[in-house]
Amino acid sequence: MIRLIGYFFGIGTMLALLVAAGVALYVSHLTKDLPDYEVLARYEPPVTTRIHASDGGLMGEFARERRLFLPIQAIPDRVKAAFLSAEDKNFYNHPGIDVTGLVRAIVTNFQNMGSGRRQVGASTITQQVAKNFLLTSDQTYERKVKEMILAFRIERAYSKDRILELYMNEIFFGMGAYGVGGAALTYFNKSVNELTVAEAAYLASLPKGPSNYHPFRHTDRALERRNWVIDQMVENGYVSREDGGKAKSQSLGVNLRRNGSYVFAGEYFTEEVRREIIARYGENALYEGGLSVRTTLDPKLQRLARKAMQHGLIKFDTLRGYRGPVTHIDDMSGDWGVKLGEVKRLSDIPEWQVAVVLDSSASGLTIGLQPERQASGALVEERVKGTVAKEDMSFAMRHMVNGKRVKANSPADVLSSGDVVFVEKKDGSENRYILRQPPEVSGGLVAMDPHTGRVLAMVGGFSYSQSEFNRATQAMRQPGSSFKPIVYSAALDNGYTPASVIMDGPITIHIGNTVWSPKNYDGKGAGPSTLRAGIERSRNLMTVRLANDMGMKLVAEYAERFGVYDKMPQHLAMSLGSGETTVMRMVSAYSVMANGGRQIKPSLIDRIQDRYGKTVYKHDERGCEGCDTGEWSDGAAEPTLIDNSEQVLDPMTAYQITSMMEGVVIRGTAGTLRELGRPIAGKTGTTNDEKDAWFIGYTPNIVVGLYMGYDKPQPLGRGATGGGLAAPIFKEFMTDAMKGVPPAEFKVPEGMKLIAINRKTGMQANPGDPNTIMEAFKPGTGPADSYWVIGMGEDGSNGSGEALSPRASEAISQGGGGLY
Repeated sequence: MIRLIGYFFGIGTMLALLVAAGVALYVSHLTKDLPDYEVLARYEPPVTTRIHASDGGLMGEFARERRLFLPIQAIPDRVKAAFLSAEDKNFYNHPGIDVTGLVRAIVTNFQNMGSGRRQVGASTITQQVAKNFLLTSDQTYERKVKEMILAFRIERAYSKDRILELYMNEIFFGMGAYGVGGAALTYFNKSVNELTVAEAAYLASLPKGPSNYHPFRHTDRALERRNWVIDQMVENGYVSREDGGKAKSQSLGVNLRRNGSYVFAGEYFTEEVRREIIARYGENALYEGGLSVRTTLDPKLQRLARKAMQHGLIKFDTLRGYRGPVTHIDDMSGDWGVKLGEVKRLSDIPEWQVAVVLDSSASGLTIGLQPERQASGALVEERVKGTVAKEDMSFAMRHMVNGKRVKANSPADVLSSGDVVFVEKKDGSENRYILRQPPEVSGGLVAMDPHTGRVLAMVGGFSYSQSEFNRATQAMRQPGSSFKPIVYSAALDNGYTPASVIMDGPITIHIGNTVWSPKNYDGKGAGPSTLRAGIERSRNLMTVRLANDMGMKLVAEYAERFGVYDKMPQHLAMSLGSGETTVMRMVSAYSVMANGGRQIKPSLIDRIQDRYGKTVYKHDERGCEGCDTGEWSDGAAEPTLIDNSEQVLDPMTAYQITSMMEGVVIRGTAGTLRELGRPIAGKTGTTNDEKDAWFIGYTPNIVVGLYMGYDKPQPLGRGATGGGLAAPIFKEFMTDAMKGVPPAEFKVPEGMKLIAINRKTGMQANPGDPNTIMEAFKPGTGPADSYWVIGMGEDGSNGSGEALSPRASEAISQGGGGLY
């Protein structure tokens, strides 16, 4: 018997050795193809790029995987405890594999054989790190063995905290959220430091299967899983039974964070920044690089700019009547709320709501409001109703029928049951509303700091959700007479003075078979007038004569120097703004005049930092003398910023043109702005056939420019000028923006002479002359001693029919007449 036992023992030993050898060979084979676990040391996960306003407010987030990387030290103990309890309670004690858990899983899988249930994996957190970072998710024994081998190696190479850090920043939580930092924001709109025990337990329950524990689709299942995690936390000693019981009694409390722009009305600005980052660094840097972008946007000014622009567009649009409902619900017999819920609203105009007409009569409308959506996406069951009185839809009494505008006698003639409309709640009323319609006309606005080029506000249209096209930066429009200050700046910089006199009379230009006869907006001429009068009253004939006298080559040089055009065609009609440019470029050009003649680079971004906090871009390139001084002593000079920007216009010229454009506000085409009661320089502009209305104006510290026009250019209507349409928008914006800001005077450069002149003749004024005006002259210049009129024929005629000067023999492009 002893020999027999020895015989079987020997056979068993040999078999065991053979099995061990086989396992060794198998494991050796698998280890040949194992990935390099040392890449974990260089782990840089895709991280969300965040864009902030100048005050730190969050404007937008961009990521393929919404993740905020958190070092393990920044994750609270209760959050770590929730994940350890849910996934691997022995994490800090095992060598990478939990043998007890593995045996339990093997027994469970053996018991479940043939039941169709999914096999239990018993993966530790270390194994999950190995799988998520280095392996596939294939459900095979080979992958499982590789996972175990890598887990042993990872445990030897990295600390437990590092492994837990990798795990908690990599795992997927559903809703597009990766990592516990991103999940806390996505599900609860909180940082991890603010999570309660119940909230941390719910997040810890998600990695096992985010879709299985969806907070709205599978609420009961999610609660059951969360409560199990809480029980595990109590059992493992992380939470007291009392606190655990309180946590289990709470609802899930999920408060999904909405995506998109968070600073109100910043959508156009955010999108422009997004495009700039892609152009500068590429898409991967934006969506994976974890950049922190601090923009130049001033949220207060942005809100005011949006409000002023929208008011101006709505005012213009409503004067042209009502174009009809958004759509129509044919069958109103069922639940109109469900059908109305399918209609797209203007998400960036929260003041407006979508409504359906339930009844219409001579006195007004009864409407049903679009139901709000719950966090789960379902419509609320309550149906809210309201009314629109006839006086609150008065503009709609002129409405379109078969392409013609007709007058209605009753609201019932305009809208009927089932018509879907936009409405806005009336101030101080419980359920009364005003009828609204998105305007067909649009426009763009930019507000800029003229000293730094920082864009403080940008409006790219009426509604970003309606149209993402940015009319402030992308729309190429004719600037009209708002271009004239560029022409006059070139003249003042090259020997002319504000008192130079030019003939404001008929002129016909002949080049070959081409004949061009520009006209003033009013069709009249004022005779000999000073340059100041030409700007203040926006005289086309004077501007053409001035450009002809200087030569368009010089005008083009200044337009390019100011950044209005990259390469300006040297056509005489270009002096009247017949070329195409953008609001951003025009505001940048006016900034040169506002800041004393220095070139600026418009910027939407102040600073960009990488994921480690290192600054990789900074807009402000000014040097600072004395900033690096090691010690400070009493009486030492203060550090000074050195402006190294290029001087592209004489500072004295900049003041002269500014003073002349102050006259546009005081005596000229922008007289409505006098009510602002502060020094403002600016210029109106209206293009051919009144297709665009412009105004660009500035104080010493802010430049604001805008235009109004149809996206597909068409006439705005007779009398639709820059002074009548665009200047009032500027006025509304500046009225609110300058509240509490003391008026600032434009600084007169040292050395300039202020001389009293007759504003009609341009010559020095006599004492008591009622037409006296103080004019600024550069050293060595002054009023003319004798009366001389540029453009006057040698025979004393008004110059009609004169030929081009040799310096302006350029071809004339189409257009140019009637700009104002």
